[in-house]
Amino acid sequence: MNARILRTELTRSLAPWAGVVALATAAALLYLIAEPWSRTTTAWTGQWTSMALWTRTLLFYLWPLAIGVGALQGLRDHRSKISDLLTSTPRPPWHRAATLAGTTASTLVAAFVSLILVGAVQVFAHTEYTHLGWLPISLVGVLALVAGAVLGMGAARALPSVLTPPALAMGAFVFTAVLARTPTGTELGATGAEPNRLALFSPAVEEVPNTFVTLSTSVHLGQTIWMLGVAATGFALLVATAPRTRLLAPAPVLAGAALALLVLPSDPLRMFVVDEAAAKPVCEGSVCVSRAQQTRLAALAGPGKEALRLLHGALGGRAPVTVRENTAVLPDGATPRWSRTTVLFDFDDDMFAAARGEEVTKALIAQGMVPGCSPVGWSTFGSDQFAQTVALGWVLGDLEPLPGTASPALNRDVVARVRPVWEELMALPRAQQLARIDAMRSAALSCEGDAYEVLEGGPSR
Repeated sequence: MNARILRTELTRSLAPWAGVVALATAAALLYLIAEPWSRTTTAWTGQWTSMALWTRTLLFYLWPLAIGVGALQGLRDHRSKISDLLTSTPRPPWHRAATLAGTTASTLVAAFVSLILVGAVQVFAHTEYTHLGWLPISLVGVLALVAGAVLGMGAARALPSVLTPPALAMGAFVFTAVLARTPTGTELGATGAEPNRLALFSPAVEEVPNTFVTLSTSVHLGQTIWMLGVAATGFALLVATAPRTRLLAPAPVLAGAALALLVLPSDPLRMFVVDEAAAKPVCEGSVCVSRAQQTRLAALAGPGKEALRLLHGALGGRAPVTVRENTAVLPDGATPRWSRTTVLFDFDDDMFAAARGEEVTKALIAQGMVPGCSPVGWSTFGSDQFAQTVALGWVLGDLEPLPGTASPALNRDVVARVRPVWEELMALPRAQQLARIDAMRSAALSCEGDAYEVLEGGPSR
């Protein structure tokens, strides 16, 4: 395609509007809607892999849009009633098809790349952990937009109707929605918590689990094969002039699907895999964070060491000796795993999300005493928080609300509710206090009992 033809296509076709609409839609979703991509450690401007995965999430909307816009482009010759005229010219059909497809695809790619560049500039300013592992995620997204646009053009050329573009766009949206999550069971998580292999035929990523995971190589390869098959079928439909040729056009997409099924992982635990480099610890003495969050180590080191000192003063030889960001990756519904010698914490935990200075120390003490047993991915408030409040008050010698974003009214209610338990505990002889605290920690660390019930003097279940 020479510059003159490209310029003509850009000025006289819908191609530029395809890019504008795609970029505007993506920007509106990212900046005007309060979703997980705008907060927590997995914010789309926080880390490279998170940025790539969240932009792939937008393909829930952008991929159907690309298919619909491609179909509108594919109807251009039919609307102009010049199809017969074009077939009588010496210019080969594939050349005209490549010009049409290349122009629309290039504008969609430009829009998607512009979105990535906007995110990349902000990520570069927010993190010191720089790597290229995110590139395959974004490249597959680019390929998906190109394949979708070409498929839309080919389908509209084969079925020239004003209903074709909306039908294709809606069909693509339903396709991605249906495949978003299909039930499977895992040995670690609850049934229905993970997608199966068929879900990977959707180019969109449903969510970003945490900072320490990325899509596996087999997912990249399988989705690339599938999208190449989609693009090949779209192009075959675009250049086909005979009914027999159109009947053979679905062969590439069927072959791509079959090959992709051989490559895509069937085990949900092999779809998202741990990014070992991102999870590698970076330490200052006894306080460690992941490499992905190393910019936060300086602010955590002092409060972390102070928390360890206070815990040792309260628990003696039974106290934790290190503080470390929790980089374990468990599926939704799994029971957390804790350590007696290490305070494991998560920057996305409500207690740590906005904590600074002394509040970080208090949060680490509460976490070290009662780490919490809510299943992974669940948000609960109750027994664990009550036990953390009492345990923090026991270490500090004064009952205080937990750090976090809870309202002042809720904090007052929690303190009032647990005060009798704290006063009863503080009134016991020191040896009995330690015995009850040790029983509480055993229940909390094993997640086999109710820590607050133990503090109340009840049995550990």
